[in-house]
Amino acid sequence: MWRHIAANALTFLTVALFLVVGAIGWGTKQFRDPGPLGQAICLQVPSGSNMSAVADQLVENGAVTSPSIFKIGADYSEKSGQLKAGSFRVPPQASMEEIVDIVTRGGRNTCGTQVIYRVGINRTLVDVRELDPATNEFVEIASFDAVDDPRPAEYAEVREGSDTTYQVTIAEGVTSWQIAYSLSELDVLQADVDQTPPEGSLAPESYELRPGEPVSAVLARMTTKQEAILAEAWENRAEGLPLQTPEEALVLASIVEKETGIADERRQVASVFVNRLNQGMRLQTDPTVIYGITQGEGVLGRGLRQSELRAETPWNTYVIEGLPPTPIANPGRASIEAALNPDTTDYIFFVADGTGGHAFATNLDDHNRNVARWREIEAERASDG
Repeated sequence: MWRHIAANALTFLTVALFLVVGAIGWGTKQFRDPGPLGQAICLQVPSGSNMSAVADQLVENGAVTSPSIFKIGADYSEKSGQLKAGSFRVPPQASMEEIVDIVTRGGRNTCGTQVIYRVGINRTLVDVRELDPATNEFVEIASFDAVDDPRPAEYAEVREGSDTTYQVTIAEGVTSWQIAYSLSELDVLQADVDQTPPEGSLAPESYELRPGEPVSAVLARMTTKQEAILAEAWENRAEGLPLQTPEEALVLASIVEKETGIADERRQVASVFVNRLNQGMRLQTDPTVIYGITQGEGVLGRGLRQSELRAETPWNTYVIEGLPPTPIANPGRASIEAALNPDTTDYIFFVADGTGGHAFATNLDDHNRNVARWREIEAERASDG
């Protein structure tokens, strides 16, 4: 009898084991298979939420069929404790496994409302936009000048939203004073800076902002980024450059940045200044003269006068020998790399060519012809109104 009971028990355990294994296999398949979501959604995960609440939201939105499998899968993958607050785009047919990864991987929000402050040379623009999860494209809600325009109602509304994210984008060639001033004027940040950071020390890139964050903290991030960019570029610099320190490279890069906005020209422009330095020629570049007048505080807004070209300032490269004592703006990565790896050319002159770019020359005669052609273009434009 005991042998019969043991045999039945063994059979029962075997069947139970198969059922458990089958259930696990079925659950794993459900967790990893494409989900039922027909159209992408924006999933809001508030601070302090948990996987159970997220699972309930997903069921309501038709993204998962079983909240239990979702929670068990998150626990089994040891990601339940890694849930991040934010706004996340869940794509169509996303599996439960993919959704768990989306809400736990961290990083910037992938949907919701976004405010972008664009600090440029002449003004600071504010763009308010919202991601359409169905198309995965941003739709503009409002756009205005941060200084001259009144705040639109749409901006006030998104500023109250918990899912709104903020970003500042710094244009290449903006001065440190312009950056510090513009950031201090943003109502999303805490103004706590009364001194201008060293010129050239701030990396012109995009940065996430946290509401109430001190301006000094944002500037510190920009400084750290620029230091890293400069150090890497200096490490990979070409041989034989007339630059003794990374700081001199930053000065040259800032001049290149202000002289051309054409990406393909940066290394050519850099070659002109490197050739001039090697030959003991003055750099004779207008942006340095302008910086000597404005000190980077605002835009000159007019052409240079002959008296200003002759005036002795530490930055007037028509007067001084070699490089000016400081950068004249904050150069971007591309200009820093161009200054430290210029093209190999014999160019020592360049002038605007009317297309947005420049005409380069190796001798004064050719340069004078290029200048004459540029004067003709200017005259034609003036006559056309």
